[in-house]
Amino acid sequence: MSDPLHIVCPHCDAVNRMAGERLADNPVCGKCTQELFTGKPLDVAGTRFDKHVARNDIPVLVDFWAPWCGPCRAMAPAYQQAAGRLEPQIRLLKVDTEAAQDLAARFGIRSIPTLALFQGGREVARQAGAMDAGSLVAWVQSHARAAA
Repeated sequence: MSDPLHIVCPHCDAVNRMAGERLADNPVCGKCTQELFTGKPLDVAGTRFDKHVARNDIPVLVDFWAPWCGPCRAMAPAYQQAAGRLEPQIRLLKVDTEAAQDLAARFGIRSIPTLALFQGGREVARQAGAMDAGSLVAWVQSHARAAA
C-alpha cells in the first residue's frame, strides 16, 4: 500500500486522505459525498486556488485565461478534453484573469492563455499559448514525470 494522498474536493474544498491506488476507483468526498474527480476543469480564484495548489498531493494544472481572449476560448474544448484524459492523476483548474487579477499579478501572467503546472505547492513548468488536447496532455505528462 502506498503512502496516502491528500485530494481536495472540487465541490466543498474538503481535504480527503486516500490511498494512491484508489484514485481510479471513482472516489467520493468524505464530507459532501460527491465525486472527487469530475473529468472537468474547476473554476477557482483566491483562497480556493491556494488550497487546491497547496493541499493536493497530485500535480495541479492551471489555465490562466480571460473571457475576451479568442485563443483562450478556442483552447477551452481542448482543455476540457485534457481534463477527461489527465484526471485522476492531475487536477485541472481554470483561473479567469479578469476576475482574479491578484492571481494573474502574483504569478506574472503576461499573456493568455498561459498554462502553469504545480507540484507540491510550487510551479514546475509554464507554457504560454493555445494548444490542442494531444499536445497539452503530452506537455503535462512530460513535465509531471520530470518533476515527480
